[in-house]
Amino acid sequence: QVQLVESGGGLVQPGGSLRLSCAASGFTFSTYTMSWYRQAPGKERELVASIGSAGSTNLADSVKGRFTISRDNARNTVYLQMGNLKPDDTAVYYCNTKIGWPRRDYWGQGTQVTVSS
Repeated sequence: QVQLVESGGGLVQPGGSLRLSCAASGFTFSTYTMSWYRQAPGKERELVASIGSAGSTNLADSVKGRFTISRDNARNTVYLQMGNLKPDDTAVYYCNTKIGWPRRDYWGQGTQVTVSS
């Protein structure tokens, strides 16, 4: 079955960096778009970044220039490198992929990122 397991969250000071990882299993990782979403308290879940099977990327305007998304198909892992973190980046970050037709969403358990001094 499809499994997505995030890691790498934590507490970081404003201006700091973190790298999130998402280890995937149960599907042909290299052929699917992978995404990172986040959900802050009291807010809706929002798309942060996506990377296609060929490596094309898409980033939300709020994180452009600060975050990058990458993938390692040999390790079935997608990464979110986050830099110059701001308190507004505080959220639970979720790994996502969409499989099947019609597309079904699969989610990891989430990893907490807290940006605070």
